[in-house]
Amino acid sequence: MLGLIMLLKPALVAKGTVCSHRPRCPNGLAPDRTAAWPVGRRPEQGWSLPCNGAVLFDDGGQLLPDGQAISPPVLQAPGRFGPQSCTA
Repeated sequence: MLGLIMLLKPALVAKGTVCSHRPRCPNGLAPDRTAAWPVGRRPEQGWSLPCNGAVLFDDGGQLLPDGQAISPPVLQAPGRFGPQSCTA
């Protein structure tokens, strides 16, 4: 399947909106936009396309329909030696 987007469950255009799922998926700019139903994905490239138009990346980054890019969250690994560590 080279060069093709794998469609999972296409959302039909209904009444001027992309999402025809019931209940409706969150808007692409809403805080809960990641809960939308994915309609396309490219796991080998690390992204999926929900029906709300946002692009979700496997590392947690997002590209919103208005062009805004959201960086992936920065995860801090627990340090072995922190400010409260004991020294012998």
